[in-house]
Amino acid sequence: MITAQEIWTDVVALRSKAPLVHNITNYVVMNTTANALLAIGASPVMAHAVQEVEEIVKLAATVGGSLVINIGTLSSRWVKSMARAMKAAKEHHVPIVFDPVGAGASGYRTATSKRLLETFSPTVIRGNASEIAAITDHSARTKGVDSTLSSSDVFQTAQTLAAKTSCTVCVSGQVDLVTDGVRSAHIRNGHPLMRKVTGLGCTSTALIAAFLAVNSNAFAATSHAMAVMGICGELAAQQASGPGTLQLYLYDALYNLNQNQIETLLK
Repeated sequence: MITAQEIWTDVVALRSKAPLVHNITNYVVMNTTANALLAIGASPVMAHAVQEVEEIVKLAATVGGSLVINIGTLSSRWVKSMARAMKAAKEHHVPIVFDPVGAGASGYRTATSKRLLETFSPTVIRGNASEIAAITDHSARTKGVDSTLSSSDVFQTAQTLAAKTSCTVCVSGQVDLVTDGVRSAHIRNGHPLMRKVTGLGCTSTALIAAFLAVNSNAFAATSHAMAVMGICGELAAQQASGPGTLQLYLYDALYNLNQNQIETLLK
């Protein structure tokens, strides 16, 4: 059961503690995710160089933070950095959120995702339905980085993946699904205009990492982050005239989010 009070408790903790969120993410979304993390109250760092990722992870462990691994603009150098960062995060008990962007679009993406997941089991896996299907089934395909499936299509797949990897799986879509293999939550917040802004799925991944830094219950933290993302998307859409202004108002909504809005809009 997701409650508005529990979500608000996490938001207050975020704004109070400003946890460090170490992002190894793609070029397309760096600015968007950094600004979203700042707006909700977290402290983002974008560190990709293989020479420093282990050090940054150790810093996150010291100050109370988390790690985002996002394969959106994949390269062999970044894969090496991701592996080193994930290994350090496991050693120092830093929560990891893994986003298999575009898995299923190419063999390289799919194989890289599977290899990293099998070697360093993350705390949370977040992707769209096609991406989640692809990392469990070679026959699944994506349309670039867009899903050709809905979250309901992969409900059983997500549960099986969560149980197999001992992590929480989040499938984003018109209805967001969160499962740890036993419990499941369906979050119906959000707005269709959000699909017209690139990188908002990746932004959800970053927000999950921020919530994980203040809530060690991965199922709850993931559910709370997705609810906040959807609610703020709805609030932004009320003022936006198109996708460009939606993105701007989304930052404002994250920054100004209050308990009453969560209580009123949570679905």
